[in-house]
Formats: sequence, structure tokens, C-alpha cells
Amino acid sequence: MSGEAGGYGSEVLSLFERLSREAEAGGYHLNPDRDLTLSLVAGLCKNQGRYGYMMCPCRLAFGEKEHDLDLICPCDYRDQDLVEYGACFCGLYVSNALIDGAIKPQVVPERRPSEYVLTGFLPVTKDVAPGKTVNTLLPVWRCRVCGYLCAREQPPEACPVCKAKKDRFERFSFSA
Repeated sequence: MSGEAGGYGSEVLSLFERLSREAEAGGYHLNPDRDLTLSLVAGLCKNQGRYGYMMCPCRLAFGEKEHDLDLICPCDYRDQDLVEYGACFCGLYVSNALIDGAIKPQVVPERRPSEYVLTGFLPVTKDVAPGKTVNTLLPVWRCRVCGYLCAREQPPEACPVCKAKKDRFERFSFSA
């Protein structure tokens, strides 16, 4: 067993097991390359100790949670990366298509807006008065099975609530 663990401590192995269970329960998959995945999980553990949150180990952190929120694992860009490239930026999460060999591994470009990288952060929320219409840049998808809503380019591969497949999502529109 210690050979499989690659010398990683119990904290890393425990987080690996937890992330694996949570990923599968939510319709996601950790990278089947165990050595790579354990090294990424070790980076998450290190950043948890350093910053107090699981900052993506493949990106630079500001060290202030409010400025790093979009990069706390799983990052805001994971789902779009999975849809378009079959893996997230750091490679911790992968899609069924990549696991099955339907698509080949490829370089995932950085999605974080350059304004975040150059200036620190962009405001991501605005106070909205009750009853006011909210315009979003992303389409909103609704799971027809359980009603789960998410704002993103494409619906998730599986609903994180009821596990319904992608084809059970519909485009959702707000009405007054």
C-alpha cells in the first residue's frame, strides 16, 4: 500500500479519498493518473495550510480569500474546461470522454480574465434590488428532474443534486 501512496502522508491520502468520493457522487472524475492526482492533492493540502483554503496548486494566489475565490478548488473554470478540453486547467478533474479515450489530452488554456491576473480581482457580484431583472453573461440551465439551476456555457455532464445526465437540462429564462 505504501508503494501506491508514493510516500504521501495520511492528510494527502485522506483528502484524495474524500475528493474522489465527492467527485464521483457529483458526476465528476478525478484524473486516473494516480501519481499526478496525488501530487495535485498534496498541493491542495499545502495551500490549505498556507492560505486556509484549497487554492488551485497550479496558479498563483493573492493570499486573500476574497481575491482567490474563483480559483479555490474546484475552481470556477472547471466545468467549462471539462466540456471543451476534457480536463480542468491543472488536470485534477477529467471528463468521461477523456477517460474513455474519445478525446485526447490537450493543453487547457488559462480562463481567468487577465484583469484578475494583472490587477488582483474583478467585482463579481452586485447588489440587486428585489424584483429587479438580473442580466447574466452566461446562460442558465435547469435540471428538469430536480430543478437545480446553474449559470455556465453548457449544462454539466451530470446534475450534482440528482445525478441526471446532461440531456435532462434545459435552457432556463427568468420572467417577471
